[in-house]
Amino acid sequence: MTRNNERDDWWKQAVVYQIYPRSFKDDNGDGLGDIPGVTSKIDYLQGLGVDALWLSPFYPSDLADGGYDVIDYRNVDPRLGTMDDFDAMAAAAHVAGMKIMVDIVPNHTADKHVLFQEALKAGRGSAARDRYIFREGLGEHGELPPNDWVSLFGGSAWERVEDGQWYLHIFAKEQPDLNWRHPDVHEEFKKTLRFWSDHGTDGFRIDVAHGLAKDLTSAPLKELGKRYPVHSVLSHDGRHPLWDRAEVHDIYREWRKVFNEYDPPRFAVGEAWVVPEHQHLYASPDELGQVFNFEFAKANWTVADFREAIVDGLNSAEQTNGSTTTWVMNNHDVPRSPSRYGLPQVKASAYHQLAHDWITRDGGSYIEDRELGTRRARAAMLMEAGLPGSLYVYQGEELGLFEVPDIPWNKLEDPTPFFTRRNFTDKGRDGCRVPLPWNSADAPEPASWNTNFGAKRSFGFSPSTLDDGGAPAEPHLPQPLWFKDYAVDVESRNPDSMLSLYTEVLKARASLLTATGDTSCQMLDSGDDVIAYSRPSADGRRFVSMTNFGAEDVDIPRGEIVLASAPVPTGKLPQDASVWVLLEV
Repeated sequence: MTRNNERDDWWKQAVVYQIYPRSFKDDNGDGLGDIPGVTSKIDYLQGLGVDALWLSPFYPSDLADGGYDVIDYRNVDPRLGTMDDFDAMAAAAHVAGMKIMVDIVPNHTADKHVLFQEALKAGRGSAARDRYIFREGLGEHGELPPNDWVSLFGGSAWERVEDGQWYLHIFAKEQPDLNWRHPDVHEEFKKTLRFWSDHGTDGFRIDVAHGLAKDLTSAPLKELGKRYPVHSVLSHDGRHPLWDRAEVHDIYREWRKVFNEYDPPRFAVGEAWVVPEHQHLYASPDELGQVFNFEFAKANWTVADFREAIVDGLNSAEQTNGSTTTWVMNNHDVPRSPSRYGLPQVKASAYHQLAHDWITRDGGSYIEDRELGTRRARAAMLMEAGLPGSLYVYQGEELGLFEVPDIPWNKLEDPTPFFTRRNFTDKGRDGCRVPLPWNSADAPEPASWNTNFGAKRSFGFSPSTLDDGGAPAEPHLPQPLWFKDYAVDVESRNPDSMLSLYTEVLKARASLLTATGDTSCQMLDSGDDVIAYSRPSADGRRFVSMTNFGAEDVDIPRGEIVLASAPVPTGKLPQDASVWVLLEV
């Protein structure tokens, strides 16, 4: 077990590896990653140096939204395995010294969930229907939606059912929003939290944590729709009827009582896209315990963006009593960082706007400088990993994978491209969800329909042959042929690869920083183009991290250079590079 995980508050400085199960490792050859596939790679994850595994949804689902349309919260999708498979995976992770976290999706269920099916059958005015948000429509015969809210995936946020009522779905129409004013909803999720805790789960990631509590009665729905668009997520005043309302914290105080039924108490981190000054409310020890700080994931490659992200994250952690912040550069919802950093760094009204435009045009609108993007991603890793708090690593990030923008449109799975249109068209998030490359020797042949992608084989994502000698199915998303250079077997043999860097960084982080239990951090003034900070090291010396964004080389403090993201033979730090130094006290 890692020294960090010997503590009951392991989550405060954990390295958490996010697994998108359908794209991690396929064990049975059907083209979908599965739970046994995760178990088969426990040794790899242990060797990487992570403390915990977070599994994105693996529940029964029709995959209207990549598994976030949950049909049954207390079971495993049969395409991904069984409950016995989950128990075996959790046991193997625990033997290897790693914790297990699972995704909880409490804002909405799938439309095939038993509670929603009961609501449809029960009809208007029923207690079953009141578990969701049903309203009458506008127009002479109720033929128009209750207001003009637009779903985050495009199209109306309201869907009409056979008896004429409409239900709210902030996401896909297959994801009806729950009514958290109904006591049955509270009881359903407390059961779910206990179920997975009893099956060895150590913590939870809470999806759309800022969206559960809603106010649809303070004004007519039509008026609310005009005053508060769905997409205006960041609100400072707490008045938005859908997002970041004060009442949501009553729910999490209730959940904290469930977490505290276990020894050690279970942990949760909230996905709350809120203004930085509200993050600490979700991270309170009386509520979830921690909240995602997405400022790193949103930042362009500029010294101003990253300095603000770091300072805001540290300040947010200081406002809580006993929590820490989180550092997130990638996840299943954002374009991969080497591509983001390799594209033109243009400030836009929405984060990643240029990257999304580039993806929508199949990667043909802007130049992706992969060498520059990789250099910056390496520097970002050192800058991020030395900070106090928890570090979240998204699968494939450790390989330096780029976004795959040119997936053919007829191969896409994400709902966004099918519901957005014209100037709102967005190709979606599939480019960061492509199945991982494990083995270059299993590189596929070019597919006849697109020479950029492979067919028949899958870089070791699926077994090369099935037990009956047949060929496995093609991966659920096509893998580009350039994956061959980024396969795990290739990078594991290269001391200069991104995988080698991540392994070295996480090892040094654990021994030098996490081992102290000290989460203090001092920002240093090293010039306008440099981000530098200092922390105590486990060997009694002072740890310093420096990142140079400027064109001029900068002096590295005298001391022992532990790691550098790029060569530093002259004792000077070049542009787009980071270094870790231990100073004599």
